[in-house]
Amino acid sequence: MNTVIKKISEIEDAASAIMESANASKKAFAQEMEVHIREFDQDLEVHTNQGIEEFRKRMEAEMDQKLEQQRLESDRLLQKMEQDYEKSRSQYIGQLFQELTGE
Repeated sequence: MNTVIKKISEIEDAASAIMESANASKKAFAQEMEVHIREFDQDLEVHTNQGIEEFRKRMEAEMDQKLEQQRLESDRLLQKMEQDYEKSRSQYIGQLFQELTGE
């Protein structure tokens, strides 16, 4: 009977050792996964920030290009209006004079 109890005790001790080892392995695995998750999050943040920065630069370049096109178009229209005015200034002055004098 003593040997049976001794064997059961040995089995329980072995089972406890196995459970402790499994818990230690589980804890180590959890810590390793935490490190991997942290690294993944950091990499994701870096790549996301890079993507956002590249997108922002592209959008700024497009906006700058559109603004330049609008500026050029405005300059062209202003120059055309000035040319039209210079060409028809005498006529405009005559019409204005007639409207003011009622003639």
